[in-house]
Amino acid sequence: MDLLLPAFGLFSISLLIFIIVFLILKKFAWKPILATLKEREDSITDSITTAERVKEEMAQMKAEHEHVLAEAKAERSMILKEAKEAKDKIISEAKATAQAEAKKIIQDASVAIENQKMAALTDVKNQVGTLVIEVAEKVLRKELSDKQNQEAYIRQLAAEIKMN
Repeated sequence: MDLLLPAFGLFSISLLIFIIVFLILKKFAWKPILATLKEREDSITDSITTAERVKEEMAQMKAEHEHVLAEAKAERSMILKEAKEAKDKIISEAKATAQAEAKKIIQDASVAIENQKMAALTDVKNQVGTLVIEVAEKVLRKELSDKQNQEAYIRQLAAEIKMN
């Protein structure tokens, strides 16, 4: 049990050394340690304040970013809509122009065909008329080759003229 109960001399020396070390630490180390702790506490407080401010700024920047992104999406969709409308308009104008051109070509072709048809009919009529005259001339020459037939034919024509 002697180990658990220290001797009075050992206790007194230990207490004296403790008081000396305490006084030395109080005089030289306590103020710098407290100043360092205070400085560290202020630094941590400033860091927390800065972190909170940065966090708020980041939240604000995120909101602004989302707003700008939404505006960009709206503008993109508006541009795409305008481009689609312009494309549809150009296509419809091209179709209308093509249809008008096709109608004009068809009308021009119809007129040309009609003109060629009329020219061909006129040519056929002229040829038929020429053939009829030639055939009539040949028939009349053959029938009117003698003098009596000519006179009889002339009298018949004169009689027909008088009747009309």
